[in-house]
Amino acid sequence: MKKTLVFLILISTTFNLHAEDGHLLWLRAKSTGKVTIVCFSKSSTIAIAKQELEQSWQGKNGAKLLLTIKKSKAIKGDGFKISENEIQANTELGILYGAYELLRRQQTGEAIQNEICNPSYERRILNHWDNLDGSVERGYAGKSIFWHDMEKGYAVTDNDRILWKEYARANASIGINGAVLNNVNSSKLMLTTECLQKVKAISEVMRPYGIKTYLSVKFSSPTLIGGLKTSDPLNSEVIKWWKDKAKEIHKIIPDFGGFLIKANSEGEPGPQDFGRTHADGANMLADVVKPYGGIIMWRAFVYEINSKDRAAQAYNEFMPLDGQFRDNVIIQVKNGPVDFQPREPFNPLFGAMKKTSVMPELQITQEYLGHSEQLVYLAKMWEEFLKSDTHQEGVGSTVARTTDASIFPQKHTAIAGVANIGLDTNWCGHHFAQSNWYAFGRMAWNNQITSEKIADEWLKLTFYPIEEKDSKVSDWKKTFLNL
Repeated sequence: MKKTLVFLILISTTFNLHAEDGHLLWLRAKSTGKVTIVCFSKSSTIAIAKQELEQSWQGKNGAKLLLTIKKSKAIKGDGFKISENEIQANTELGILYGAYELLRRQQTGEAIQNEICNPSYERRILNHWDNLDGSVERGYAGKSIFWHDMEKGYAVTDNDRILWKEYARANASIGINGAVLNNVNSSKLMLTTECLQKVKAISEVMRPYGIKTYLSVKFSSPTLIGGLKTSDPLNSEVIKWWKDKAKEIHKIIPDFGGFLIKANSEGEPGPQDFGRTHADGANMLADVVKPYGGIIMWRAFVYEINSKDRAAQAYNEFMPLDGQFRDNVIIQVKNGPVDFQPREPFNPLFGAMKKTSVMPELQITQEYLGHSEQLVYLAKMWEEFLKSDTHQEGVGSTVARTTDASIFPQKHTAIAGVANIGLDTNWCGHHFAQSNWYAFGRMAWNNQITSEKIADEWLKLTFYPIEEKDSKVSDWKKTFLNL
């Protein structure tokens, strides 16, 4: 019965799309009236906010909206305060996020009242598993939006810039503010000057939308491309090489976010190759990026083929190091202890590491859930994960609260999602897979939001104008949440 109902919904969708190719994602609203925007600040980011409000306004016709950058202790980071007539924020990005929130509420019929909206995590990042030849590991929506085949090399076209801008806009609309541009199984070429120039081009397009770029790099880069005989993190020549490379990167990309590192896992090189610990390796890199405000996201997904207990290995390796990591190191931990399985308990590192920043890693792409052949709404699983109680500091020590600095002191907080995005016209392989990209962004901004509310928003924004929403979306949502 459920399969039949889903089939009928998809057929109904096909007839209602009118050749809709899905490229506009959830950003298809058009203005139904005029609005006067008043703002005394000028920048490319403010200009985007004003443009978005003017082209998608569905509030009162002839309304006047004030955009105010004013410091408030109640507003955290790039959070904002909204009402029907004003968006207030500490930063220009806060104004942009507030604009998208105001428009979302207008389009979904949600009440707009005087309210402060602060992000749960400081850094809300997509991990792209894209390779320099244009292929995407665990990607089911075509080739990479960032990298071409090797014949084109590092060329940048006008179409590339258009696509990157659309990508940045979609991310900003749901609060995502960072992107790791390449695979965790990194190419040794990622840190070459030619490759960094391509990253510069990508960064320049995405910067006005608040998207920082990050790179996944090989720990053995000093040996592979630097000409050194070792990559030992305690070797003075190795440390100097990384310092020089960090300086080069930030000269090219001033707002570069930092590195994502997969080390001593599945054959990837790491500090243990030299008798050093994960803390030794992570801290060395953290020291070289710290002057530039960078972070190191050190993945805890560690196992080898001969592992006796794969599910316990990350816990066994990282728990003895709790408290030894620099404050700009964040241990990136998959939601479950094995490997993005359809059903897993939460990883025991959540809540257990009390003196170290820990960030969740979720998989948006459907590696073990039917690829792009199946319709799967992942937000229900993520909601369950974030609300799972670790009991590490008593009842209510949920995974969300142990990672967002609510319980443990963390200088930096973050969450990552392995992206399901590719060159397919509809970005994600099929229209409904877009819901998981949307859901990740909304949960990264607010780790207390429910999967049901996200489904309601996405369905309304994506498929129906406001006057048609109530009855149709109610039925759709019930089916969607039961998939």
